Amino acid sequence: MNATSPMGAVQQAVYNRLTADTMLGHLVTGVYDEVPEGTSFPYVVLGESMEQPDNRHGGFGRQTVETLHVWWDRLGMAQGKAIMSRLVALLDHQPLIISGLHHVATRYEFAQVLRDPNPKLRHGIQRYRIFTEQEP
Repeated sequence: MNATSPMGAVQQAVYNRLTADTMLGHLVTGVYDEVPEGTSFPYVVLGESMEQPDNRHGGFGRQTVETLHVWWDRLGMAQGKAIMSRLVALLDHQPLIISGLHHVATRYEFAQVLRDPNPKLRHGIQRYRIFTEQEP
């Protein structure tokens, strides 16, 4: 068996988890890979990915790091922090269904909330490390 990259399947699994949640759906206008022009705030963007091998004797594993971006246009940080809290509840230590792979674990790594150079926007960043193994 050859090793394959799980990045696409992992991103799809994260997207599926987030878009299936009605509570998150009440907090944001959508979850996007590429935000359509004219989309209203707040929303979540599936961001950058990194991958590294996490092989074991006799099997291929990967650690995929997924970055999520939260954007909002309400003054203050409370709205974004509420959205980010929901993301943690949905992903950290929660099982994911990843096509063609065995999900081992998802770990929340960090969050940061920033003021955008545009004074009307706020930006939250979160990163998750997702451990997978190829199924035999």
